[in-house]
Amino acid sequence: MDFVKLHGTGNDFVVVDARAVERDWSALALAVCDRHFGVGADGLILAAESDRADTRMRIFNADGSEAEMSGNGMRCLVKFVADAGIVSPRDGCFEVETGAGVLSVRVTSENGRVTSVRQSMGPPRLDPREIPVAIDAPPPIMEFEIDVGGQSMRVTPVSMGNPHAVLFQRGPVAQYPLREIGPLVEHHRLFPKRTNFEVVRMVDRSHAEMRVWERGVGETLSCGSGASATMVAARLLDRVDGTLALTVPGGVLDLEWDGEGDVILTGPVVESFRGTWPD
Repeated sequence: MDFVKLHGTGNDFVVVDARAVERDWSALALAVCDRHFGVGADGLILAAESDRADTRMRIFNADGSEAEMSGNGMRCLVKFVADAGIVSPRDGCFEVETGAGVLSVRVTSENGRVTSVRQSMGPPRLDPREIPVAIDAPPPIMEFEIDVGGQSMRVTPVSMGNPHAVLFQRGPVAQYPLREIGPLVEHHRLFPKRTNFEVVRMVDRSHAEMRVWERGVGETLSCGSGASATMVAARLLDRVDGTLALTVPGGVLDLEWDGEGDVILTGPVVESFRGTWPD
């Protein structure tokens, strides 16, 4: 099976054309994403047929579980289908069917190759039943206090088609014990479908830094849906205006949200290499 390895600000994926093939995708994701015995990636992405959009994205985490959405992964899919001619953008735009709905993208290209993508991430979902989070309270839930490993923390739950819990802190995010706390938050009893976990420090009202523990993956260098959830949480808490430059370990992502409608994410996308996975 031919594949392309791509990354969006260090969040890396193996992408395959799955329009005419069928596999045990969970098992393949486990094998392909293994960084010692496989290609190595945060996830496996399938470019599939869609009767609702120009293409459809399916994404499997490194642990084999299927996820609803990935912002960085969607940019990788967009570059894959556009560069390969699977989709022909109209004035630089086309639509992608995802687990979070049909979303619009606009590509920037150089020499016929996509270099960055401006993408709709859809509107945030703030109702506890939609996130989901087992809290009986009217939306939005802001800085809700939970116990994690015997310590109290205040998180803001947001869904961007997949669940997130956003924690704001004053100190540099590099000093946060994410690898110890991340798994505890991911599997916290209040999140019936587990959750992604973002740790954020606001630099000013238009700049912030973030680290992320991704559900089913672990710590990654970037997370597009997590960046979008961070933008929403910051806006709800009146810590940001309409735009945010968010620094993650893998680079910088640009976010826009006016408090209503879709969150807009813009970021780079890079092809690392191509290969063939033996069947």
